[in-house]
Parts: sequence; C-alpha cells; structure tokens
Amino acid sequence: MLAGGGSPFILIPLLSVLLGTQAVAPVITTGLLIGNAQRGCFFWRKIDWKVTAWYLPGCLAGAMLGAFIFAAVKVDWLEILIGIALLAMVLNYWLSKALNWSDRTFPVKAWYFLPVAFLNSVGSALIGSTGPIMNPLYFSYGLEKEAMIATKASNKAFLHIFKLLSYALLGVLEPSHIGYGLLIGLGAVPANLLGKWVLERISNDQFRQMVYAFVAVSGVIMIWEQRSWFIAW
Repeated sequence: MLAGGGSPFILIPLLSVLLGTQAVAPVITTGLLIGNAQRGCFFWRKIDWKVTAWYLPGCLAGAMLGAFIFAAVKVDWLEILIGIALLAMVLNYWLSKALNWSDRTFPVKAWYFLPVAFLNSVGSALIGSTGPIMNPLYFSYGLEKEAMIATKASNKAFLHIFKLLSYALLGVLEPSHIGYGLLIGLGAVPANLLGKWVLERISNDQFRQMVYAFVAVSGVIMIWEQRSWFIAW
C-alpha cells in the first residue's frame, strides 16, 4: 500500500520456483484481487469514479486479449519492456525535481486511462501484474495518497476479476491456483491494515518519494529477472 503497488515483484520469483512460471499469473491475480478489494473498501469515498469509468472498457478488452495470448504463448521480453518503462518514469520524475519543472510535466486527462488501461491489462494478464507502472499517470492526473490508492485499488480489483474470468474460460485456471491465491490474499489483510495506519501519518511528498523509489526498484528487478534472455540473445 505504501509503495502504491508492487508486492507481486516480491512474490513472482518465489512462485516461479515453487509452482512454475505458468502458475504465477493466475495465482498472483487471485491474491491481488483480495488485497485490492480490501484497499478499495478502506478508502471507498476517495475513489475517483470518473477515472474508473474510463479505465474499465480498456481494462476488459486488454484482460481478454492478454489472457488469450497467455494461454497460447509465453512472452519473456515483456517484463524487460515494462522494467525499462518504469525506470524512464522515475528518471523523468527526478529530472523534473532537479530542474524545478512542474510535477505535472505531462498533464493527464481522464480519458487517457482508456488506452493506457488496455495496454496495462494486456501486460498484467501475461505476467501476473505490471506493478506500479501506472502510478505516475495517477499522480499526473492529480490524485494523492488515499485518493490514488483507492482509485488504483478499485481499478485493479476490476482488472483481476476480468483476468480470472478470462483464465477460466480459456482453461488455464486450476483449483490449486485459487487456493494459493487465497493464501496470498489472506496475508494481505493485516498488511493493508498496517499500511492504512502508516498512510494516515505521512505527507503527500513522503508518499510520492516512497512510490517512486519502489518504482525504480521494481524496474531493476524486472530487468534482472530476465537477464537470461539477454544472455541467450
């Protein structure tokens, strides 16, 4: 919660070893559905429903396409592209601070979330989660702290529902995946409670710094996990 997302990057390597790479996306999706639904309930009144209304159509189409590709092929290089994108976002943020640019160098309107949600949902369906890649977009739109967490959590909850339905329809969702995902979701419950307590006690600037620091770490981890792809190439 405090990093604005990104817990999958802790879980994905572990699940890959324990369950195999093809189980990661369905298991992560189940667990994140529970965690995000709880966060959305915590800050229900802070949700920006205008953003969600634009997010949902792209989310639905992207989740279906991504799940179809997931059932057919394995796309290792996608994590590398997402990792590079995350680092580019952090570089833009740090440069804007160092050169005294506005934090909203690229103003974002609500309708931008439609195409971005489509691309994000495709990637999320393929690798399990794209983590904090959309956080800078929420910031540029003007959401801070609880509003950002609430809106993103509600959007993600819908995304994970669409993904699970798509996995089930395509025959790649097994009962064991749901069981492991429920365990992850139960672990998120006390973590969300603690995160909510801390979030209420930090400033907007501290929250942004924590988010962008985790975005940078996430980008490095995603690229590092696919180092074998670079070696083979």
